[in-house]
Amino acid sequence: MASAFSKLLTGRNASLLFTTLGTSALTTGYLLNRQKVSADAREQHKLFPPSADYPDLRKHNNCMAECLTPTIYAKLRNKMTPSGYTLDQCIQTGVDNPGHPFIKTVGMVAGDEESYEVFADLFDPVIKLRHNGYDPRVMKHPTDLDASKITHGQFDERYVLSSRVRTGRSIRGLSLPPACSRAERREVENVAITALEGLKGDLAGRYYKLSEMTEQDQQRLIDVERLIQERGWEFMWNERLGYILTCPSNLGTGLRAGVHVRIPKLSKDPRFSKILENLRLQKRGTGGVDTAAVADVYDISNIDRIGRSETESTTWWIVKRSWREARTSRCRLPCLSLAGSEFSLPRFWVMCLLV
Repeated sequence: MASAFSKLLTGRNASLLFTTLGTSALTTGYLLNRQKVSADAREQHKLFPPSADYPDLRKHNNCMAECLTPTIYAKLRNKMTPSGYTLDQCIQTGVDNPGHPFIKTVGMVAGDEESYEVFADLFDPVIKLRHNGYDPRVMKHPTDLDASKITHGQFDERYVLSSRVRTGRSIRGLSLPPACSRAERREVENVAITALEGLKGDLAGRYYKLSEMTEQDQQRLIDVERLIQERGWEFMWNERLGYILTCPSNLGTGLRAGVHVRIPKLSKDPRFSKILENLRLQKRGTGGVDTAAVADVYDISNIDRIGRSETESTTWWIVKRSWREARTSRCRLPCLSLAGSEFSLPRFWVMCLLV
C-alpha cells in the first residue's frame, strides 16, 4: 500500500499526505476490527454444533441452497479469509432472499478474492450450476479482447431499440463490496481518478464525484486497465475463474451484452422462455432485474460469462440475436459470419429450440 500511496501523492503537499495516511490507518484499523469481530463469531460458533447453525433452506430456490449440504457447511463454517470474511457472510444474502419459484438466483457473494479459494467447496459447485456446467476445478477460462474478431454487429432497427455491453473489474488487494470499508471504497475512487487523469486526447476529461454528478455530467470512459497497472494495481484474475467479481454469476469475462428489443409475437409464444434457455440467453424488463416488460420490449442478454472469451461471447450473442430477428419476422434464416467464416445455423440447433 505504501508504494501505491507514494505514487498517488507525487507532487502533493504535506496536508494531503497527512490526510491520506489517516485514511490508510483507518483501513488498517477497520481490517483489524473486522478480524476481531470474525474471531469472536468463530468462538461463538464453538458453543454450538454446525447442525444447530445450519440455515433452513427448504423453501429456497437459488444455486447456493441447491449446492449447500450439512457436510459442506460443517467443513467451512469456522474458516475465514485473511481479511476475516466467513461462510455465513457469503451465504447470508441467499438465506435472506429465498428467490422466486421460476427464477433461480445465485444466492451467495464473495467478500474478497480469497473467498473463492477458502470456500471453494461451495463456490465451485455453485459456479458449475450457474454457468451451464463450467467446472472451475478442472477448466480454465479463456480471455480474448481482440475487438477486430467481432463482425456483423448491425442490428435490425425494426426490432432493436438500443444495445449495451458492460463488464466489471475488481482491484486486487482491496475487499469486494460486501466487505468493503469506507476507506477502501475511497481508495478505489483514488485509483480510478489517478487512472482517468492519465487519459489523453479525445479520452481526456474531468472527473466528477458520483455524489456531485448531474445527468449532463455523465460520460463513458474506457481503456483504464493499462493506466491502473502502471501504478502498481492489478485486477483480480486467475486461470480457472477469469476476472473475479462479487457475484459468481459475473465470473469470467464479467461481460453482459444486451439489447432492448421489441418482440410482440415471439414474447407471446408459450415456448419463449424455453427458446431463450436453449440459446443461453436471459430476459428481463428494460428497468433491470425483476422488472416487467413494457409494450413488448425486453432486455435480452447472454446468461453465461465464463468458459467463453469476450469476443466469442459477443459474437455468439450477435448470432443468436440475428436468429431471433429472423424468427420474429418469419423471414428466411440469414447466413452469418463467425470469426471470419461463413456458416448457416445448423438444422439441429433450430430443432432444439422448438422442443
